[in-house]
Amino acid sequence: MTGATGGTTPGKRAGSRRGPRPQRRFRPGLLVLALGITACIVAWGYLVVAAIDFGTSARGGEGAAWWFLALASVGAVACLFVGLMLIAQVLRRLGITSGPARKTEPEPSDAPPTPRPVGGRRAKR
Repeated sequence: MTGATGGTTPGKRAGSRRGPRPQRRFRPGLLVLALGITACIVAWGYLVVAAIDFGTSARGGEGAAWWFLALASVGAVACLFVGLMLIAQVLRRLGITSGPARKTEPEPSDAPPTPRPVGGRRAKR
């Protein structure tokens, strides 16, 4: 409720609904994650360049270069995947994203089926 002068009247809902801002502090866990992300991205870039080089050699006639091309490609995919997972972890720790919602009740498909009667005679229709 606002008065004629634009002020608020005291009551049970008076005041700000926001809590105080938490102080920023140094978190070493985030630094470790950031260094891991950097290492993964650098390794990914190196492996992509190596895969291109091995591909050029393999097309030139070197048979063993195909194996190195495959290894460099798999390594680059793995580094990119780990880097993206680390980025997701940093975003979650910073509070930008949240984890999956927890289930509170089982879904109907998870419920056990109703038991069928065993033996006895069938009811006449």
